[in-house]
Amino acid sequence: MSAKGFTIPEEGRVVNLLTAIDVGGVAKTADSFNMKNAAHADIIIQSGVIGNTATITVYENTDNAAGGETAIGFDYYLYGASDDTPGTRQTATSSGFATGTTSGSMYVICLDASQLSDGSPYVSVKTSAAAAHMISMVAVLSGCRYVTPNDGGPTSLT
Repeated sequence: MSAKGFTIPEEGRVVNLLTAIDVGGVAKTADSFNMKNAAHADIIIQSGVIGNTATITVYENTDNAAGGETAIGFDYYLYGASDDTPGTRQTATSSGFATGTTSGSMYVICLDASQLSDGSPYVSVKTSAAAAHMISMVAVLSGCRYVTPNDGGPTSLT
């Protein structure tokens, strides 16, 4: 990391997990990602218009097809609709957490690779079937192995 900060494309990886979608009463599972070669992931969940709450859960998996799926606990932060600083760090059990009903809120889930069981390097995030909830998710992986800084970023993280 340079003195100016963390340059994601050069020193990490961004994974688009769920493009903006209206949950519309149907539970959604975001794409899974592999933390095998990363030390940490921040999963950013953006909520647009929210008609009612949704439950967010995180799972560890043995493969990208949700093999050996197990719900895990995690920490997260809430950014209110007009906040640029997070609230206090919260802890969720393996049952996850319920979003609020404030449109425009953002949640950042903090997950270290050391929190995952051996043999379960894949992570997926699910949202329950809220009647109306615009949502998107992206993961920012850091502490990556096989990153060659200043030459275009990661060569391989799979």
